[in-house]
Amino acid sequence: MGLSERAIRIGALYALSGAAAAYGASARQGLELAAEEINAAGGLLGRPVELLIEDEKNSAHAVEVVRRMARELGVRLFIGIDSSAVAEAVVPLLPELRCVLMVTHAASPRITGELFNPYVFRCSINVAQNARAGALLVAPLPYATWTTLGPDYSFGYFSWAYFSRFLRELKPEAELLPEGIFHPPGAEDLTPWIRQAMRSGAEALWISSWGGDLVRLIRQGQALGLFRRCAVFMELGAALEVLEALGDEMPQGLWVGTRYWFRWPDTPENRRFVEAYFRRYGRYPSYNAQNAYLGLRLLAGAIPRAGTLEPEGLIPYLEGIGYEAPMGRIMLRREDHQVVADVVWGETKSHPDYPFRILDPIWTFPGEAITPPPEVGIF
Repeated sequence: MGLSERAIRIGALYALSGAAAAYGASARQGLELAAEEINAAGGLLGRPVELLIEDEKNSAHAVEVVRRMARELGVRLFIGIDSSAVAEAVVPLLPELRCVLMVTHAASPRITGELFNPYVFRCSINVAQNARAGALLVAPLPYATWTTLGPDYSFGYFSWAYFSRFLRELKPEAELLPEGIFHPPGAEDLTPWIRQAMRSGAEALWISSWGGDLVRLIRQGQALGLFRRCAVFMELGAALEVLEALGDEMPQGLWVGTRYWFRWPDTPENRRFVEAYFRRYGRYPSYNAQNAYLGLRLLAGAIPRAGTLEPEGLIPYLEGIGYEAPMGRIMLRREDHQVVADVVWGETKSHPDYPFRILDPIWTFPGEAITPPPEVGIF
């Protein structure tokens, strides 16, 4: 029997091309590191793990890939997905195909909300958790008038809706301008939207743009004087894919958030992971790398205890599971399979040991304080 016939095949979908390709590349590295460690320790149920990694591309393509892997290759375990739109298309298929999906990046609240089914889990921070942490960060600050600048699709809308709701709860006197500012994803010239934000009269700006969009927004905003005009808070500004791309072009003193920061927490597990990742790839792990690594580790921890790859047998061993992850102690909530984990924010600062801005100081927000109850929706 050959390796691929004996192996436990795990289907993985990430953005390996296009504007988010840097995120997909990071996730692939985290996933491959986890698989190497699992196989070096003897595999799972006496069998090696084999990753079947494909480019998610778009919703239609991802649906086709998942159906093909499940029906033709017998894959029962899937991991990944960067795009919320792609995840929202794949999640409804899971009961029909009897497959478990561990989402490691897509942040749409619908995945563990209205689209939830027992076959989907998410080990990454979602948009509501990010927004709650941001609201807790800014509520004590003196800024009274807010608007948003973000991508013109569901992630940008949900981010502003949640942030607005949580900030109003914490600071009822805050004024949120009635219409946010949303730019087309992938637009090369963001100056019209940056100028609109600068003319809005807002004292502070909530930015949900990410990836290549955020890199361009920061460069163009710096040239236009955006960061001198108003206070700026970037929900995903501390993604290493952004910080590495900008290097010393990233302004210092900006408040930026992330879903994992490689310098925190100072725990044996995080130090071990960062060292192993750096030794293997010559770079530090981003939140997407950590999330992919964690997702496979969670599956690998549950499979031996369940003694089976069949989803119905495996699901109870993932529900409510606690785990000492690089990002700290996490738990997959039993009610909706959403991870409860801490969120990090910090201020950008240069450091002689790194070719990119680090976070100093940092603020951390406990998972229990930023995760809405399962039954609480946005409206």
